[in-house]
Amino acid sequence: MSLYRFKSRETGDLVMLQPTGKRILEVLGKDPAAPGILQPAEYPGAVIALRAAADAEEALHRRLKDEARANGEPEPQFETVSFHMRCVPFIEMMKRCEKADVAIVWGI
Repeated sequence: MSLYRFKSRETGDLVMLQPTGKRILEVLGKDPAAPGILQPAEYPGAVIALRAAADAEEALHRRLKDEARANGEPEPQFETVSFHMRCVPFIEMMKRCEKADVAIVWGI
Protein backbone atom coordinates (compact mmCIF):
# COMPACT_ATOMS: atom_id res chain seq x y z
CA MET A 1 0.00 0.00 0.00
CA SER A 2 1.38 3.39 -0.91
CA LEU A 3 1.84 6.32 1.43
CA TYR A 4 1.28 10.05 1.40
CA ARG A 5 3.98 12.16 3.02
CA PHE A 6 2.88 15.69 3.94
CA LYS A 7 5.80 18.05 4.61
CA SER A 8 6.26 21.55 5.95
CA ARG A 9 9.09 23.66 7.34
CA GLU A 10 7.20 24.00 10.64
CA THR A 11 6.40 20.38 11.50
CA GLY A 12 7.81 16.93 11.06
CA ASP A 13 6.54 14.90 8.13
CA LEU A 14 3.03 13.50 8.46
CA VAL A 15 2.77 10.08 6.84
CA MET A 16 -0.62 8.56 5.99
CA LEU A 17 -1.69 5.40 4.30
CA GLN A 18 -3.03 5.86 0.78
CA PRO A 19 -6.79 5.58 1.52
CA THR A 20 -6.76 8.31 4.18
CA GLY A 21 -4.34 10.65 2.42
CA LYS A 22 -6.26 10.32 -0.84
CA ARG A 23 -9.60 11.01 0.84
CA ILE A 24 -8.25 14.08 2.62
CA LEU A 25 -6.91 15.48 -0.64
CA GLU A 26 -10.19 14.76 -2.42
CA VAL A 27 -12.16 16.53 0.32
CA LEU A 28 -9.82 19.51 -0.12
CA GLY A 29 -10.34 19.53 -3.89
CA LYS A 30 -6.72 18.55 -4.58
CA ASP A 31 -5.57 15.98 -7.13
CA PRO A 32 -4.44 12.99 -5.03
CA ALA A 33 -2.43 11.58 -7.93
CA ALA A 34 -0.19 14.61 -8.34
CA PRO A 35 2.27 16.49 -6.15
CA GLY A 36 0.71 19.52 -4.57
CA ILE A 37 0.79 22.38 -2.16
CA LEU A 38 -1.64 23.74 0.40
CA GLN A 39 -1.11 27.42 1.13
CA PRO A 40 -1.74 29.01 4.56
CA ALA A 41 -4.69 31.00 3.19
CA GLU A 42 -6.39 27.68 2.37
CA TYR A 43 -6.15 26.24 5.89
CA PRO A 44 -9.34 27.69 7.43
CA GLY A 45 -11.48 26.41 4.56
CA ALA A 46 -9.66 23.08 4.60
CA VAL A 47 -10.40 22.57 8.31
CA ILE A 48 -14.07 23.35 7.71
CA ALA A 49 -14.22 20.95 4.75
CA LEU A 50 -12.54 18.11 6.65
CA ARG A 51 -14.77 18.53 9.68
CA ALA A 52 -17.87 18.63 7.46
CA ALA A 53 -16.81 15.43 5.67
CA ALA A 54 -16.14 13.70 8.99
CA ASP A 55 -19.50 14.85 10.40
CA ALA A 56 -21.28 13.64 7.25
CA GLU A 57 -19.62 10.22 7.57
CA GLU A 58 -20.61 9.94 11.22
CA ALA A 59 -24.21 10.93 10.42
CA LEU A 60 -24.34 8.33 7.64
CA HIS A 61 -23.04 5.62 9.98
CA ARG A 62 -25.64 6.55 12.63
CA ARG A 63 -28.42 6.50 10.03
CA LEU A 64 -27.36 3.11 8.64
CA LYS A 65 -27.19 1.64 12.15
CA ASP A 66 -30.60 3.08 13.05
CA GLU A 67 -32.12 1.69 9.84
CA ALA A 68 -30.65 -1.75 10.48
CA ARG A 69 -32.02 -1.77 14.04
CA ALA A 70 -35.45 -0.63 12.83
CA ASN A 71 -35.50 -3.45 10.27
CA GLY A 72 -34.30 -6.06 12.77
CA GLU A 73 -31.07 -6.55 10.83
CA PRO A 74 -27.53 -6.74 12.18
CA GLU A 75 -25.88 -3.35 12.50
CA PRO A 76 -23.30 -2.60 9.81
CA GLN A 77 -19.69 -2.56 10.94
CA PHE A 78 -17.39 0.34 10.16
CA GLU A 79 -13.70 0.97 10.65
CA THR A 80 -12.72 1.31 14.28
CA VAL A 81 -10.76 4.49 13.57
CA SER A 82 -13.11 7.06 12.04
CA PHE A 83 -12.26 9.57 9.33
CA HIS A 84 -12.63 12.27 11.98
CA MET A 85 -9.87 10.69 14.10
CA ARG A 86 -7.66 10.18 11.05
CA CYS A 87 -8.00 13.89 10.14
CA VAL A 88 -6.90 15.20 13.53
CA PRO A 89 -3.13 15.01 12.86
CA PHE A 90 -3.56 16.81 9.53
CA ILE A 91 -5.74 19.50 11.10
CA GLU A 92 -3.14 19.97 13.85
CA MET A 93 -0.42 20.24 11.20
CA MET A 94 -2.41 22.93 9.40
CA LYS A 95 -2.93 24.89 12.62
CA ARG A 96 0.80 24.94 13.36
CA CYS A 97 1.65 25.81 9.76
CA GLU A 98 -0.94 28.58 9.70
CA LYS A 99 0.65 30.21 12.78
CA ALA A 100 4.07 29.99 11.13
CA ASP A 101 2.67 31.04 7.72
CA VAL A 102 4.22 28.09 5.89
CA ALA A 103 2.80 25.79 3.22
CA ILE A 104 2.25 22.04 3.30
CA VAL A 105 3.46 20.02 0.32
CA TRP A 106 3.15 16.40 -0.77
CA GLY A 107 4.48 14.22 -3.54
CA ILE A 108 7.59 16.36 -3.95
